[in-house]
Amino acid sequence: MTDLFSGQEAPLADRMRPRTLAEFIGQRHLLGEGRLLRRAIEADRLTSSIFFGPPGCGKTTLASIIANSTKSAFEIGRASCRERV
Repeated sequence: MTDLFSGQEAPLADRMRPRTLAEFIGQRHLLGEGRLLRRAIEADRLTSSIFFGPPGCGKTTLASIIANSTKSAFEIGRASCRERV
């Protein structure tokens, strides 16, 4: 029996992830036509950025789109939550 995932290059979530601003849904107040962030991305004038929000809201997807649309480097940083004792 073959493995269910054999031949798959990437997980489904990665294959379905939006790749352009046109495919990205949500955040229209930031990414809508003529909005500041969209204009900065389209003009390749975006400086360092940090995105904050709950899991699944599109931070990594948006960062990937920005990196692919501009001459930007793309680094994923993970914040760790630690309890203070």
